[in-house]
Amino acid sequence: MDIVFRGIAIYFFIYLLTRVVGRRELSSLAPFDLILLIILGDAVQQGLTQDDYSITGAVIAVGTIATLQVVTSWASFRLPRMRSVLEGEPIVIIEDGKPIERNMKRERLVLEEVMEEARLQQIDSVDKIRWAVLEASGNISFIEKQ
Repeated sequence: MDIVFRGIAIYFFIYLLTRVVGRRELSSLAPFDLILLIILGDAVQQGLTQDDYSITGAVIAVGTIATLQVVTSWASFRLPRMRSVLEGEPIVIIEDGKPIERNMKRERLVLEEVMEEARLQQIDSVDKIRWAVLEASGNISFIEKQ
């Protein structure tokens, strides 16, 4: 039962950590970020199972985390009020060719990063952007001016 409680605690810690880190960082992992993710996984495993190297301990730990993920997903699907808390909301970062500094600062974005994404979508100037929206997934959607 101890593994279940540790699994619940670690699940919520990792969930909170991903919300704090920010959606943009999670959507574009650099090689160093991938290495840190692997190290994080090893550190979580040690805290989760401690000295229990049994198959039963591993099954309980993974089953607990998987169950919590299904419950979180279900809550997000069935309870609309919880969706914004669990998944986040899209944020407008450019409106009518003008960056919204407050929103960009909140998401730790600079205009150069946004324009890099815009160029990938064949938009070469901020003046051509009617809306740029940082989606909950971390991707940026652009709507061009007509």
